[in-house]
Amino acid sequence: MVVWERPEPPTRPVPSPLSRERIVAAAIRLADVDGLDAVSLRKVAGVLDVGPMRLYGYIDTKDELLDLMVDAVYGEVRPVGDSWREVLRSLAETTRRAVHRHEWFADLIGGRPQLGPNALARGEAVVSGLGGVELDLVMPVVAAVDAYVIGAVRREIAERRAERASGMDKRQWQVTFGPYLERTFATGRFPALAEVVRDAAHLDADETFHLGLDFLLDGIEARLRR
Repeated sequence: MVVWERPEPPTRPVPSPLSRERIVAAAIRLADVDGLDAVSLRKVAGVLDVGPMRLYGYIDTKDELLDLMVDAVYGEVRPVGDSWREVLRSLAETTRRAVHRHEWFADLIGGRPQLGPNALARGEAVVSGLGGVELDLVMPVVAAVDAYVIGAVRREIAERRAERASGMDKRQWQVTFGPYLERTFATGRFPALAEVVRDAAHLDADETFHLGLDFLLDGIEARLRR
């Protein structure tokens, strides 16, 4: 029986009552501050001021806890819109915002489909909003948007982590390595790349994300019109 179907232990009159919801909320607070490495059943029990063994009546393994955490965040992703394009844009944007609120979420999305109630509700909201899209194309279209968003947000989170690890923001990094690039480009070995770096518009993260999303949605629209 999967964790979402397994009944919780009966409520007991104790100083620190427990529930899966409270356990998951505590785990998310730990992960939001210090990342997934900070999450363990022992540490979550400490936050809740209970013994670790009490958690095992609610959650059997750390993997179950991670699944519950992911599903809780999927509860923040509720795509809306009056057309398939609006729904897919909303899917992309609400997923990105969820990752920005919970950086660790970027490490856990993707892979096997999530089957928790919030993930299924998110899927229902997306699929039901794709009226007019051929049935056989619904899942490939959603998968394409998910793949774009996952790649984009993981790149953004990697940049955040690099800033923290190096102590340099993007501008400081450019100043540090700019002279090296100028010397390299001066050799004439990379003329096309040099032109783009020197002369093309340099977009910020929001502009890059939304422009890339427009490219993807335009491509989907062109394919659907065939």
